[in-house]
Amino acid sequence: MKFIVIIFLILVLMPVTTTAQGTASAEEQIASAVLAAPEERRADATVLGYDAQAKLVTLRKGSNDLICLADKPGDTRFSVACYHKDLEPYMARGRELDAQGITGNERNEKYRWKEIKEGKLSMPREPRILYVLSGKGYDAASAKVLNASLRWVIYYPFATPESTGLSTKSKRGEPWLMDAGTAGAHVMISPPLK
Repeated sequence: MKFIVIIFLILVLMPVTTTAQGTASAEEQIASAVLAAPEERRADATVLGYDAQAKLVTLRKGSNDLICLADKPGDTRFSVACYHKDLEPYMARGRELDAQGITGNERNEKYRWKEIKEGKLSMPREPRILYVLSGKGYDAASAKVLNASLRWVIYYPFATPESTGLSTKSKRGEPWLMDAGTAGAHVMISPPLK
């Protein structure tokens, strides 16, 4: 019995940085999420992350136009993103559909893009940026993403090769236009593989 009490006390008194579900502390989520943003824009960005029940919450209210999203707990990959606040309705709708099990092209073609065309979902008509930082994990002690890769996505609704001069062929290290002509058209810029 004493052994059980000792173990209980150790566990209760130990500093904890993650929850039972593996959610990182708010401080760690904020520190890792903002790494996707340009350095000079990190301190004033709003940060969305996860509480102990893995529910999305606002971890920090910012004062600039960027929203950063912490790594989602419970999966094996590390991915954080920062995007212009005008993209939040589009991103929030995507998360809502994901939670319903609606993903991939169906999520876009049957829902988000259709809702934008119908005026039910807000989407800016001018270009807006999304930064995505991914890797094999995050080392909180060094504040570094392991095997980090940063890609840039510039949402430009209804853009076409003719309106932008961009190719629709993917070539790593070069900008290209994905989903051309749709409400979700965007310029992809992925770094070359190392």
